[in-house]
Amino acid sequence: MGRWFCDYRYLLLLAAVPFIYIQMRLFTAQSEYADRLADAIESETQCTRQTRLLIDQISQQQGRILTLEEEKKRKDKECGQLRALVQDLERKGIKKMVGDLQVPVAAVVVMACSRADYLERTVRSILKHQVPVASRYPLFISQDGSDPLVRKKALSYDQLTYMQHLDYEPVHTERPGELIAYYKIARHYKWALDKLFYEHKFDKVIILEDDMEIAPDFFDYFEAGAAILDHDKSIMAISSWNDNGQQQFVHDPYILYRSDFFPGLGWMLSRTIWDELSPKWPKAGMTGCGSERIIEDVNSFVQKSAEHLTLGNMVPVWASFSNNILNLSN
Repeated sequence: MGRWFCDYRYLLLLAAVPFIYIQMRLFTAQSEYADRLADAIESETQCTRQTRLLIDQISQQQGRILTLEEEKKRKDKECGQLRALVQDLERKGIKKMVGDLQVPVAAVVVMACSRADYLERTVRSILKHQVPVASRYPLFISQDGSDPLVRKKALSYDQLTYMQHLDYEPVHTERPGELIAYYKIARHYKWALDKLFYEHKFDKVIILEDDMEIAPDFFDYFEAGAAILDHDKSIMAISSWNDNGQQQFVHDPYILYRSDFFPGLGWMLSRTIWDELSPKWPKAGMTGCGSERIIEDVNSFVQKSAEHLTLGNMVPVWASFSNNILNLSN
């Protein structure tokens, strides 16, 4: 009997070992499952949080969309009102009148460098005759370089626009003995004309130097010349300067000449011509370019610095013109 009982306990011990092993495995599995479940819950929480954030963002965007739609409706309504106003103005003929006031005949640019006193006298002369037609002949000063007195003088005028050309690129002359100044001047002219024609979108530009005083009929002359440029494509420029426009040589203020000589010193160019000239603008000086110019018998300048005139009995002072005719003064 005792032996049987001992065998029974032995069998119980043998049965307990697998049971304990299974329980341990179950406990391990449950722990792993619990960890995974916690991770899943945390992931779900994050997803819920992100989902809510996205929902909030979508709600905000929908609010902005509604605001933009309302703004668009308001703008469309305003545009409709403006269109109706423009149509009404067109019916009344006001559109043409406003267009005539806004479209300039030509920009006027004074090419300056380092002579502030000359520039002041030139600008004062221009403003004397330009103010009544300022909207048709907007005035510019283009300074080559950084002379402080010229810059200060140009900026002192509210009636004009100041431009400054700063060129630090070295000049390499093509032939021995050439003056660097001619290359500098050519660069300045090209820069200024490109800016006025292509940036400011003018159809015509009148170029003046900083040592001139214009005559009372200066702008009338160029307004008539603008029509010639528009209708005669063989004309390259309109000039208001005639080297022979002196009292002993001229007699008729209504005569115009066609010339293949470029007189310069106050000339008008169209954008159509500049489109052709700009790509082949000379590095120094100016050539004929195969076209003719219109010049007048009597100059449209009241005064011009005599140091630029080759008259034997003139000294480097300002010579005077009377009724557009050169009156020599010593």
